Amino acid sequence: MLRPCLLFLSFAVVGFAGCSQHPVSPTPPQKPAITAGEIGSRLPDFSVKDLQGHLLSSSDLRGKVVLADFWATWCQPCKKEMPGYQKLADRYGSRGFVVIGFKSDVMMDTEDPVQFARKIGVHYPLAVATHEVNQKFGDIEGLPTTMLYDRRGILRMKVIGFEYTDNVESALKPLL
Repeated sequence: MLRPCLLFLSFAVVGFAGCSQHPVSPTPPQKPAITAGEIGSRLPDFSVKDLQGHLLSSSDLRGKVVLADFWATWCQPCKKEMPGYQKLADRYGSRGFVVIGFKSDVMMDTEDPVQFARKIGVHYPLAVATHEVNQKFGDIEGLPTTMLYDRRGILRMKVIGFEYTDNVESALKPLL
């Protein structure tokens, strides 16, 4: 009786020894993927026509600091912050800073967007943010949404809701 048990144990030990794992170099931890619209994500590729019919393309923005502003004519906080962004465009445009306004097409405009922009003193490029554009920028969740990209096209600041021009300017200056 003892002999069959010893025989079984010896086979079990040999069998389990063959099943042991050999040390494998550990796989380095993967960085979680950065999705569009998150800090550290890239300026998406896009090509749209502005409200005057001129082509706007992300390829034209390479090497520039870009502020993408998502807005609507019915959005009161948008109406307050857009003139401040125009001042920044005027002040820093010669240093490679560009502002592009993307008008939301989710709800009907309360007034003509071109007249709206003229009335509040905005003349930086304005385009319609179609569903496709919104997706490329990471599904815009609220208005206004402000996204500031550095010269390499990396998102450095994102604000959903009203933001004071001084705060945006503070984030902008080191990127110029």
